[in-house]
Amino acid sequence: MEKVKVGILPNQFLKSNGTFDKDEAIKLSGKIAGVCYDKEGFSHLENEPEEKTLRRVNRTLNNGHHSVYDHISISLNLQNIPKILAMVLNNESQYTTSEKSARYTEIERKDDSIITEEEARLYNKWICLFKAKIKEKYGNIYSDSKIQKLAQENARYLVTVFMPTQMIYTTSLRQINYLASWLQDYINSLDMNLEFNKKLALSINQLLENLDGLNILDDRLMKNAKHRKLSLFGKNLDDREEYFGSVYSTLYDGSFSSLAQAQRHRTLDYQMEMNDDKKYFIPPIIEDDPMLVAEWLEDINSVGYVNPQGELVKISELGTYDNFILKCKERLCSAAQLEIMLQTRDTLLKYQKALEESKNPLADDIKQYTYGARCTFPDFECSCNCKFNEGKRLIRKI
Repeated sequence: MEKVKVGILPNQFLKSNGTFDKDEAIKLSGKIAGVCYDKEGFSHLENEPEEKTLRRVNRTLNNGHHSVYDHISISLNLQNIPKILAMVLNNESQYTTSEKSARYTEIERKDDSIITEEEARLYNKWICLFKAKIKEKYGNIYSDSKIQKLAQENARYLVTVFMPTQMIYTTSLRQINYLASWLQDYINSLDMNLEFNKKLALSINQLLENLDGLNILDDRLMKNAKHRKLSLFGKNLDDREEYFGSVYSTLYDGSFSSLAQAQRHRTLDYQMEMNDDKKYFIPPIIEDDPMLVAEWLEDINSVGYVNPQGELVKISELGTYDNFILKCKERLCSAAQLEIMLQTRDTLLKYQKALEESKNPLADDIKQYTYGARCTFPDFECSCNCKFNEGKRLIRKI
């Protein structure tokens, strides 16, 4: 299994040995902490005696006034990070990320890979099957290269959610320390009799070891006095009641892949919980062929023990009406991943029905977003006309 590796991108606090100059970063934050009451501003603080800066540092670190440490950004080059751990990080709101896409790049199994030979075989098998189905139905619309990408997007459902990926992850000095403390608390609470938890804990420990080795972690910033937790993992989600008004809360089943797409809408809150019984997403492009559906379910169930990305999990989504409409303006598009497009459309129609039944004033507003893809919205300007009728009507199969 590939080990998680972390490097720091060049910045003003990167030492020649590749580690983080935490002392200097903290000193700068200590100077910034004085801005709120220094009459002469930051230019005066830059040249103040170091002893005065360090007193302020100790005061802010020990009394929980950590916001000044958000001024220090760190860009991490995360290599071989499991997809599920990337999802854990990406569910926290304070970050910028650029991640390798399994949609646009073919998944390859290495000799020491966590991806099994059977996953690789099934992945390659279904790329061929999907290419044939897509070519048959949409060959007059999509080029061969586009069909290849769409086949990869669907075949990845068969590959474990622990598959290694690469991403650049930028956050603040405070946030990365907070995250480290939440990650440590989380693995301390896990049931290690479950294989999923064992693998996740292993990768988390590797990440924490890397962060500590790079001199990024500071015990004073890792105190979790408010007992905050990772936001991704929920409990008893079925007990939550759905509600649709100026704010909303809804619950549905979605694949790991779909959740990874959805959680990038950081104005909305997402949580997940594993289903008691294994269920899997069925790509709509094969739904009209019962024999192919049966073959798909047999194949994905055969690798169910690796938690393939097509495994359905319970997803709780909540937020405001305005931010949901923003999600619609992103996901109701022929270029969006099909599963999240379908889920967003389903939630939109459920939202509309609930507003109409409750005679909510927003019922008139939401109606204008229910006629098709975002290019039909009165307040959205499309920069590239896809000229794809099924896409615009939200009835495409791929």
